[in-house]
Amino acid sequence: MKGYLRRYFITGLLVIIPIWGTYLVLSTLLRFLEGFLGNFLKGYGKVYFPGLGIIALFILIFLIGLFTTNYVGRKTVALWEDIMKRVPLVRSVYSVIKHVVDTVSLQGEEHFNRVVLIEFPREGMYSIGFVTGVARGEVQTMTAERVMNVFVPTTPNPTTGYFVFVPENKVTPLSMSVEDGMKMIISGGLYTPSAMKDIKESAGNDLEKDKVKI
Repeated sequence: MKGYLRRYFITGLLVIIPIWGTYLVLSTLLRFLEGFLGNFLKGYGKVYFPGLGIIALFILIFLIGLFTTNYVGRKTVALWEDIMKRVPLVRSVYSVIKHVVDTVSLQGEEHFNRVVLIEFPREGMYSIGFVTGVARGEVQTMTAERVMNVFVPTTPNPTTGYFVFVPENKVTPLSMSVEDGMKMIISGGLYTPSAMKDIKESAGNDLEKDKVKI
């Protein structure tokens, strides 16, 4: 009975923690978004209802995105970024945040097209990397074999890392997705796709066995 209680408790804990964490993150984010424009609309708007600030902010973000996709918008953003990079204190903060956003936005695109395993930083030690393409130009002509471009992120901050050229026959493809690869790197190996799947399957099998016994 003690073993059953512990198993049920751990299974329930594994289910409730992600749900509770998601609720905390989303509730905090929504309160912030509502306060961002909601307070302004309360003071100066004739019509206000809960959630109007979030709706107004999403509309504003959409309009900014629509504006920046044309020629004038791109030039305006480029000018703004140039100004931001010239201000001493702002430059450092803006560059870091911009780099993080650019890295996250590339996860679903072809720039990180597959997850691989390579021997890095030395022979006998392995690291997870992301293939960003095939080496071209002078780099490829100077090597005797086909070379792949591989980005190896650091833990727990994947926005920094190493860019290495690896012979194609030294690259071992992995079946995990780019998203799972990023999760594994950020968590320092605490999150492992196959291990998480095994835990869920094991918990499910234990529950089925207990039902059969009952």
